[in-house]
Amino acid sequence: MIDSEQLKQNVVKAVEEIRATNPMAGSITNTVTIDFVANAQLAVGGSAAMVYLPDEGEALVAGGGAIYLNMGTLFPIYEQTIPRAAKAAHDAGKPWVLDPVGLGIGSLRTQLVNELKQYKPPIVRGNASEIIALAGLWGLEGEAADLSRVRGVDTTDTVDAARDAAVALARYTGGAVVVSGEVDLITDGTTVAKSHGGSPLMSKITGCGCSQGGVLAVYACATDPFTAAICGTAVYNVAGTRAAAVADAPASFKVAFIDELYLATAQDIADNQLELEEA
Repeated sequence: MIDSEQLKQNVVKAVEEIRATNPMAGSITNTVTIDFVANAQLAVGGSAAMVYLPDEGEALVAGGGAIYLNMGTLFPIYEQTIPRAAKAAHDAGKPWVLDPVGLGIGSLRTQLVNELKQYKPPIVRGNASEIIALAGLWGLEGEAADLSRVRGVDTTDTVDAARDAAVALARYTGGAVVVSGEVDLITDGTTVAKSHGGSPLMSKITGCGCSQGGVLAVYACATDPFTAAICGTAVYNVAGTRAAAVADAPASFKVAFIDELYLATAQDIADNQLELEEA
């Protein structure tokens, strides 16, 4: 299990490197939240690019440091685009982030998520119900997947209930898993971290989870999956807390939130409240 002080040093180094190098982390993402994803990536110091077509997804992998694959609003072309991008990243040894949004809605989504298992995403991000469903679908933990647990993009399970599923997923992929919630859970299969902060207003704007996936991909350009996952959750919790101090309604909160992503220093992110325990 990693020492907390060493983890803080790793976070500071990763955040500072991102700000200095401006790496490109492409996205194939939810059409509802493309603008938010791109602006969040830019705010933390990365560069954004959004595409739909299979060859363009492969080009983003080749030209960038990481790629984010979000299953939110699927188009028929994604049946080619998403697996080809994941395969390209896997074959090139580049990190990619899987966000299994809405797992259980329709057969194409389930088919694609099953196909992605072989490419072992270095970072998986989802709410508790999505993480439980994904671990079940991939046969990694507990009983076979109960996809009815996922209610659209909302969770019907607690973060703590998804702990075992998250650990099982991380051990399978060799990477990290982020379970978003009131207190976020992050694990690499050896260590379980709980990241505090944020605001209830984050659930009142669409795209906080999707945009966080894009930010995780940015940090993955500079560091290992677990450190990147800690960076991505911590900066969101810092920004959420600070934005809520100056805004008390969703629209103004979103603007303030993006500002605070931009303003958070490496030390601010490293110092965000974090609890570590053995998995």
